[in-house]
Amino acid sequence: MKAGFVSLGCAKNLVDTEVMLGIMRANGIELTNNPAEADILVVNTCAFITSAKEESITTILNLSDYKESGRCRSLIVAGCLGQRYGRELLDEMPEADAIIGTGAWDRIMEAITETLRGHRVMLIGEKEIIYDAKTPRIRTTPDYTAYIKISEGCNNRCSFCSIPLIRGKQISRKIEDICDEAEMLAERGVREINLIAQDTTNYGRDIYGKPQLVELLRELVKIKKIRWIRILYSYPQHFTDELIELIASEPKICKYVDLPLQHADNNVLKRMHRPDTRESVEALLKKIREKIPGVSIRSTFIVGFPGETEEEFENLKNFIKEQRLDKVGIFVYSREEDTPAYNMENQILEEVAQERFHELMSIQSLISQEINESLEGREFDVVVEGRDEEVPEVIAGRSYREAPEVDGQVYVEGDTESNIGDFIHVKVTAGFAYDVAAERVD
Repeated sequence: MKAGFVSLGCAKNLVDTEVMLGIMRANGIELTNNPAEADILVVNTCAFITSAKEESITTILNLSDYKESGRCRSLIVAGCLGQRYGRELLDEMPEADAIIGTGAWDRIMEAITETLRGHRVMLIGEKEIIYDAKTPRIRTTPDYTAYIKISEGCNNRCSFCSIPLIRGKQISRKIEDICDEAEMLAERGVREINLIAQDTTNYGRDIYGKPQLVELLRELVKIKKIRWIRILYSYPQHFTDELIELIASEPKICKYVDLPLQHADNNVLKRMHRPDTRESVEALLKKIREKIPGVSIRSTFIVGFPGETEEEFENLKNFIKEQRLDKVGIFVYSREEDTPAYNMENQILEEVAQERFHELMSIQSLISQEINESLEGREFDVVVEGRDEEVPEVIAGRSYREAPEVDGQVYVEGDTESNIGDFIHVKVTAGFAYDVAAERVD
């Protein structure tokens, strides 16, 4: 019996994919990258915004073709789309044989068994569930890097966001369990740990009564074979002085701060149900830059939020120009059912939102290029990720300044010896909009 898997969406979804893969292999199912060879096909879907839902549906329909052209006898839809629209999918997509929600990944074998018997099933769990260090897992990331999900769900209630509707309230793993997983990964060759959650800086509140990210990090840095620890998805309201001091002082923690700010106009932030203000965010960014020399700061912003006036957009634009963040992602507002923003007045026209999107992307592109050009002559450690097939003496890698998948890369010329996963020392020779070129320094 062979199974093929497609994982869509964020790194948090990818971890769910990896544990489902582990459960399937532990039950004797062989995994294949060729969908034509698969008896079972699973799509772990995303439903965060409209474009993600469209991609999920397109992928499901494309894979359903293998029921005719391949060996597929069971097509299973897992993840966020299934959790949110389970009954609708089962009723309106006959191509899908099973729907598994985000709280039911541990029932993947039940879905497989039932669908192979000819039954259509929907497994949408209301229970709060998160994997632990003992859960079977097959990592799909390169050997040297891994994601560790430290909590699931979100207690923030941003008015635009459907994640709490899909993932539920926050549930955290115990510090000891996370450290056990990190130790195990380190023994298997992982050198970079990326901590992920819907809100990493609120980690542990549900277990310990207060956020415990700092305490977790203090334990993780003790693992000898881990070289980099990267914190992703950090909310500004929980980004404490204690956390800043630890990032600044601990060599293993990447000087990389990922703050999803979403906007910079106070009226929009209020409508978004965000507790931050422009003033509080500016004060935090100032403190981070003062306390963490060389820090790389990434953020995301939404344009076209309901009621966003030209003045409010100008405030956002000016903030981006003034703050000069290292990396910025821009999203066009997606109107999601059952969120407070869905029924807000003054929904922005799509063409207006798109114009604002392109304007901000253009501004940020110039800022990013200027920042990368300012790195010329500086030296960094870089993890080697690949080699150019057409130009073998050029390798691609990342420094502490770049997170996997979402940021640019460091291209090193004239290196014919390094292997994937090696850490090498380089000097930046040229900066571009999203990437930098470098040379190896022995």
